[in-house]
Amino acid sequence: MKVEQAFELTDASAERSAAGCTVKLNKDPIIEYMKSNIVLMKNMIANGYQDPRTLERRIKAMEAWLANPELLEADKDAEYAAVIEINMDDIKEPIIACPNDPDDVCFMSERSGTKIDEVFIGSCMTNIGHFRAASKLLEGKSDIPVRLWVAPPTKMDAKELSDEGHYGVLGRAGARMEMPGCSLCMGNQAQVHEGATVMSTSTRNFPNRLGKNTFVYLGSAELAAICSKLGKIPTVEEYQANIGIINEQGDQIYRYMNFNEIDSYNEVAETVNV
Repeated sequence: MKVEQAFELTDASAERSAAGCTVKLNKDPIIEYMKSNIVLMKNMIANGYQDPRTLERRIKAMEAWLANPELLEADKDAEYAAVIEINMDDIKEPIIACPNDPDDVCFMSERSGTKIDEVFIGSCMTNIGHFRAASKLLEGKSDIPVRLWVAPPTKMDAKELSDEGHYGVLGRAGARMEMPGCSLCMGNQAQVHEGATVMSTSTRNFPNRLGKNTFVYLGSAELAAICSKLGKIPTVEEYQANIGIINEQGDQIYRYMNFNEIDSYNEVAETVNV
């Protein structure tokens, strides 16, 4: 078995050999994800989503794997085409992608002070925790200096965020709450102003993707929210001053929306026989 690359995350005290590093997944989060998704797919069947046969096959396959959860892993004598070592101690601030190439990355401080006209928090790369974090960072604000777009990836996220009060917080801050879906990420529901400089949480920032002649940076939802407060890319000091509240409440903010732990979804799932 030959693996294209091995990624090693090390700290300053690590002394292990790169040659001994392998890529290996953790079963626990995968099991958590699958249990949640089985309940979600049963709800989809109950609500008439198509094609129920496809959903049923996926449910059965997931249940079979959960009964014997084995994952692929590299052979002990695997040969690697390359070994990439990343010392996490060297990363002390956010990394962003610069206009207009997702591969053109730099540390946030290299672009600190850049004026931001519009901010987009959304796309399939965000989860409910990212929107809770943005809400917490914008709590009490009502005069942000940018045009802020917020689009949860699914209607389930949107409902939960609304029930938890985050829609109210974001709306008062001045956010334009988009319908769940891709929104600005593909520019197929809306676009930013022509020529705008944007901080986005989307996956790509190719020319004209979010709007005509735009300059789009890519960063985290937390950084995007801070940019929307300041109207610019922050300094490291400004970022740390804002992100402290997120670090303090991380366990609550970043909890997943596990459908198998929500009574209303479980009740519907129990009515579906697969």
